[in-house]
Amino acid sequence: MNGMLPLVLANLRRRPLRTTFTLGSIVVAFLMFGVLGAMTNAFSAGADLAGVDRLLVIHKVSLVQPLPESYRARIRQIEGVARVSSATWFGGVYQDDRNQIPTFPVDGEEYLAIYPEYVIPPDGKERWLADRRGAIVGRPIAEEFGWKVGDTIPLRSNIWRREDGSDTWELNVSTLYDVPEAGGDPRNILMHYDYFEESRGRGKGLVSWYIVQVRDPSQAPRIAREIDAQFANSPFETETSTEKAFAQGFVNQIGNIGMIMTVVVTAVFFTMLLVTANTMAQSVRERTPELGVMKTLGFTGPMVTLLVLAESVALTLVGAGAGMLGALAAVEAAGPLVRQYLPVWNVSAEAWPQALALAVGLGVMAGAAPAWNAWRLPIVQALRQA
Repeated sequence: MNGMLPLVLANLRRRPLRTTFTLGSIVVAFLMFGVLGAMTNAFSAGADLAGVDRLLVIHKVSLVQPLPESYRARIRQIEGVARVSSATWFGGVYQDDRNQIPTFPVDGEEYLAIYPEYVIPPDGKERWLADRRGAIVGRPIAEEFGWKVGDTIPLRSNIWRREDGSDTWELNVSTLYDVPEAGGDPRNILMHYDYFEESRGRGKGLVSWYIVQVRDPSQAPRIAREIDAQFANSPFETETSTEKAFAQGFVNQIGNIGMIMTVVVTAVFFTMLLVTANTMAQSVRERTPELGVMKTLGFTGPMVTLLVLAESVALTLVGAGAGMLGALAAVEAAGPLVRQYLPVWNVSAEAWPQALALAVGLGVMAGAAPAWNAWRLPIVQALRQA
């Protein structure tokens, strides 16, 4: 095998322009594979990371319709409910309208107990609970704007105004939070619902949705039905679903992202396969006399076949590596903008072995026909073309 490496490299350098164009098509294919994979992960992450023991209760008409704060006590009384919390969409903007920050008034300890993925220092949690204007800020947001614990930040809301008519709310950074690498949204701000409730000029006593933690996930469907039945025929009817089902439904409104990405990537790879196979076929035809000489010198049919396949696989492996590195760079470059809306935005660890398997598989497929022809090539016929 080591003796074949110089032959493989020499053959790939034989037609540098053709090799470069073929390599470029492979790089583009794997660049798209990496970037589109990151997009698929970004859209599906919410559903994949949703807690199996959490239900979301929203207004039956629409998520934007509010629910009475009084529903909390009635939901809590349902058998199998462990905790009930609420959240309200605030619509936070910092300095410029381009700096949209998801901000949620929540009800303190209960919310944090339901979402253990928020990793907060114990002293930071105490500071937040003790300060009505306190805010828990995701570390990436704090680093982006240079905020530190103890800073006061003015957040504007394009939805809620204060009783004095102002749309600016001053929040104190009580602590920063992190999320495990496996999941969670690191780019939120949590503020106190009590401060929000007492200061807003309209909509008092209303929340956007409820989060219900159940003791036994297998009982979630039954609890969801009981919640909706309890508020049936009321002015504020509800629709309850698991957090995972809600997140998946939200993604499905955009379309079947996974299917769209699969179709695009399949088309790109099919084109790449044709280009690479054509390159290898031309290379073998041009080297027919040389292959005849090699067989005369003792190279067997399997050895010649292996040489052709090695060239094809080497070409796809180099292109795949360059394409995936390009995808990694592109995803990181777009990160500051995209992560405002899609927090889980990265080239996943699973994409690398997938790219390796694709590169080897496509290399073998592209080189299979030329390699088979090289195996079957009679020595006399090959030497006649010299």
